[in-house]
Amino acid sequence: MSDAEQAAHELHAPSAEPAADAAQDTAGAWGLSERDAQMLALERQWWKYAGAKEQAIRELFDISATHYYQILNALIDTEAALAHDPMLVKRLRRLRTSRQQARTARRLGS
Repeated sequence: MSDAEQAAHELHAPSAEPAADAAQDTAGAWGLSERDAQMLALERQWWKYAGAKEQAIRELFDISATHYYQILNALIDTEAALAHDPMLVKRLRRLRTSRQQARTARRLGS
């Protein structure tokens, strides 16, 4: 089973892990939609192969990777996402900031 198929299976099938089930159950309590909770769950995973994550995004959400990342960037700025999974959201915010700084440095030629 490919990484994308595994991710699709894990996000759509009942999870064997109680923690994953609890995270899905509490998503509504934090003010997150089911899609938002699934996006955060997808971001928690590690990807072994190039393109596997993009394929999973297309299969799970039926949107382009570009649109997914636009939605994700807005999502990680919400208090609901921060309350739902603080460590993940803080990590994603740090990654976004470091990428923005790298782009700025390249534009300035430093």
